Amino acid sequence: MKVAILGTGGIGLATAAWLAHHGHVPVLWSPSGAGTRELAAGESLRYSGKIEGECRPEVASSAAGAVADADVILVAVPGNGHRTVMEAAAPHIRPGQVVIISSLCSLSALYLSRLLAERGVEVPIATWGTTVLTARRRSGTEVAIMTVRTSLHVATLPVSQAAVGIETCRTLFGDRFLAQSDVLATSLININPVAHLGLALGNLTRIERGENWPQYHYMTDSVSRLITTLDHERLAVAGAFGLTIHPIEEHFHRSFDVPMTDLAEIARTIHARRGGPPGPTSLDTRFILEDVPYGLVFAEAVGKIAGVDTSVHAAAITLVSAIWGRDFRAENDLLPVLGLDGLSKDELLQRARHGWPAGKA
Repeated sequence: MKVAILGTGGIGLATAAWLAHHGHVPVLWSPSGAGTRELAAGESLRYSGKIEGECRPEVASSAAGAVADADVILVAVPGNGHRTVMEAAAPHIRPGQVVIISSLCSLSALYLSRLLAERGVEVPIATWGTTVLTARRRSGTEVAIMTVRTSLHVATLPVSQAAVGIETCRTLFGDRFLAQSDVLATSLININPVAHLGLALGNLTRIERGENWPQYHYMTDSVSRLITTLDHERLAVAGAFGLTIHPIEEHFHRSFDVPMTDLAEIARTIHARRGGPPGPTSLDTRFILEDVPYGLVFAEAVGKIAGVDTSVHAAAITLVSAIWGRDFRAENDLLPVLGLDGLSKDELLQRARHGWPAGKA
């Protein structure tokens, strides 16, 4: 299959490597153009870790060029890039294509559904709760693939296209996908916001001083306690909508095949097995700049619709806004265009299952 990959960070390059390695045709598009400069000049992409080799993915100079002949469009940018990338790609998406969002945040699939509805187009939008791969971009021509997850959840918008969505994912990445109910579930299932917030607050001065600190070693008992408290609120929000999502301990159990014990013990086990990865060394980190506005702020907003107490989320958002000197509640550029204001719990679920309503784009 020909797959347009929108984004050239670690996940974008790793996805291109994986697809080429398994006989598919990846086409990379960098929104800024900088991410594909060397590849566009003819250099190969070298990949190491869970799979090894090199390939020469196609490079597109525009979103239109990437999407034009693709069977699948895969969004592989951080949450703060979803809106921009979707606005660039949506005018060129046509019936018969499938979109995959790796991974979903803040119901961005619903915004893409809105953009497509404006053109009278509907395609399956498959959303993951996390990424298939974990990876680090070493340079514009080299990526290290550190993890291939054995299982992850996928939900498709609209739910009537669920079979198409999950089958496409399996064709490209193997039989590792578990069906999830809807895109609200996959928006809430990602544990990164709660985990990263706890790690960042608990290791703030290490980050600010640029120290080298292995994440799981510093996911101590007290840090784990904060993370699990946030996680209980996340689960409560999902439960209020009748959704079943797994707790953070199960996430690590599924991702790293470790015994499902308490979080601090899980962290100790992972650290003993693999060390790192190292934590961030600058306050300019996605642990906060992406995961707070697009994870915690989103959960807080959805929790209000459901009438769920998310007071620890609220306190954490307020605290990191004070520390970073920014208003993170104002930095989620998806919430204003999702049309959530005034929706009831049932109305939100309808949109998360059936997409943007016809005539309201």
